Amino acid sequence: MSGHSKFANIKHKKEKNDAAKGKIFTRIGREIAVAVKEGGSDPNNNSKLKDIVAKAKANNMPNDTIERSIKKAAGDGNNVNYEFVSYEGYGPSGTAIIVEALTDNKNRTAANVRNAFTKGGGNVGTQGCVSFMFDTKGQIIIDKDECSKDPDELMMLALDAGADDFNEEEDSYEVLTSEEAFSEVREALENAGVPMVEAEVTMIPQTYVTLTDENDLRMIQRTLDLLDEDDDVQNVYHNWDAPEE
Repeated sequence: MSGHSKFANIKHKKEKNDAAKGKIFTRIGREIAVAVKEGGSDPNNNSKLKDIVAKAKANNMPNDTIERSIKKAAGDGNNVNYEFVSYEGYGPSGTAIIVEALTDNKNRTAANVRNAFTKGGGNVGTQGCVSFMFDTKGQIIIDKDECSKDPDELMMLALDAGADDFNEEEDSYEVLTSEEAFSEVREALENAGVPMVEAEVTMIPQTYVTLTDENDLRMIQRTLDLLDEDDDVQNVYHNWDAPEE
């Protein structure tokens, strides 16, 4: 699940347990199903599916699992009835939270999302109430340990392909693109053999909120945990300056 979009904590990501991986694979499988229904089962002729396959590989989803998901979606095309819904609201101390879901029952999802906000001392707001605080960006995270390229060479490769920004952190590089340029930049890096830990279009906060009150910290964690447990929820974005795990 997305969220604190400064940098990935690579070590933490690599050590995700099997249950967490299973949940991620289920979510990606749902995205694949929707993409196949909308644009067909050939990634070469379906750019959305191609990007989701890249995201699946970045999350270490096995190739045969990806292929099975595509075949199943192609066979079940008429039965795929997931709808995209999004919610916006506030957590403790005015933290901004955006929830994206794929659901076959909007009433159930809305109730679960509202419950997560309420139990965390927050509330769901109207569409647009917090999304103006975020920028939609393509984000690619590269593990330094797995990338043999010189940082300057990697930066030039990304920028020449159309990236907006290149950042270096202790254990990773971050490439940021516009939503429109994401596919092209990702493909350029993929073709150059650059290994990606994460590659997706995400929402990045323009500013971050620091929480110091113990109750606020407990409440926002509760909200995020409840949303993470909801099978319908695909992504959660927030502007809490969460400590690295």
